Amino acid sequence: MVHLSGIGSAFFTSVILSLLNLFVRPVLFLFSLPVTLMTLGFFIFVINAMMLYLTSAIMGPDFNLHGFGSALIVAIIMAVCQMIIHAFIIKPFRRS
Repeated sequence: MVHLSGIGSAFFTSVILSLLNLFVRPVLFLFSLPVTLMTLGFFIFVINAMMLYLTSAIMGPDFNLHGFGSALIVAIIMAVCQMIIHAFIIKPFRRS
């Protein structure tokens, strides 16, 4: 279960998640590269879930993830949404 306390906290959560993805995620990806290769890239979902869980720890009560399973499910949903946005919005603009 995921809980956001409002629109402002959603904005700050996205800023914190963006900063973590910019600075921390590449380091985690580099250190976990052997595991990522062995799992054919599926470990990236775990890395994304760790980033969400760390964001939840930083935000405190404004952004709550109840367990690592929730973070993993949200990471998978975010990956599917990114794939849809890339396929239907970004790619058509690049073609024109």
